[in-house]
Amino acid sequence: MSSTPLAPGRPRTRRPHGPRPSHRPRRPRFNSAYLFILPSVLLIGVFIAEPIVQSGWMSLHDWTVGESHHKFVGLDNYTALYHDHRFWNALRVTVVYTAAVTAGQVLLGLAIASRLRRTTWYTALLRTAYFFPFIASLVVSGIVWKFLLDPQVGLVDAWLSKAGVTPPDWLQSTSLALPTVIAVGIWKNVGFTMIVLLASMQQIPPDLYEAAALDGAGPWQRFRHVTLPALRPALLFTTLIATVTGLQLFDLVFSMTSGGPIFHTESVVMYLYQKGFVEFRMGYASAVAWVLFVVILAVSALQLRLSRYRDAD
Repeated sequence: MSSTPLAPGRPRTRRPHGPRPSHRPRRPRFNSAYLFILPSVLLIGVFIAEPIVQSGWMSLHDWTVGESHHKFVGLDNYTALYHDHRFWNALRVTVVYTAAVTAGQVLLGLAIASRLRRTTWYTALLRTAYFFPFIASLVVSGIVWKFLLDPQVGLVDAWLSKAGVTPPDWLQSTSLALPTVIAVGIWKNVGFTMIVLLASMQQIPPDLYEAAALDGAGPWQRFRHVTLPALRPALLFTTLIATVTGLQLFDLVFSMTSGGPIFHTESVVMYLYQKGFVEFRMGYASAVAWVLFVVILAVSALQLRLSRYRDAD
């Protein structure tokens, strides 16, 4: 039996042995990882997502605690909020506090981290001392400083009196109450900024400093052209955290001044608490919460936009 010869240059094709491959679509396999994240998703949905949606619905109603019927008012709460001078005062106080505390704790934290970069026994002790206030809660810190600055029993006024200085009314003065709260806020949070920046500084290769020194760069030039560019991600992170935390100011003013004197330290969250949990106007308080949410979202988006930089920068 003779076989037909193949044309020159034409490859011989062979049929694959075994059953033909099936063209039916493959069923997607269930990923068991979804079972592990399901509890977290449920918690986020119940305790975060659902309250956010509910507060948005409440902000569109005249929602007063104790009433059976809640009248739909649309954007009337937001309109009233726009003409509310006390809300704008609270927003101004919050912005001033946030800007001052953010700048203070970042600059002071950077200075402290630069001084405590070398690890010795006394730098380790100082790091612990600076970081310790950050561990304590804001309420505890506020109560402690309220007693320290008390004109009758406070240690600060007692020391100033012994030094021959007339102690001012730290928390009762309309001109000193907010700066005092700002100073306590910086003292409270500077340790966190110091630790983050210190950890970033210790990741900078020493070769960069040696190369800069060989090129004739002094201490300030090395700090400006080597340290600061390397710390840019850490600086943006600490600035973002400080800004968002400052915009949510409540515990410190609640424990130190309760928003006084004459609303000079009343923050937006303090005003929200007053409207929602003292006057029980939950619809109006929800409108305040949503305005603050939009402000924090806008500031966070701006910070994240600024954090996009090229490696060549």
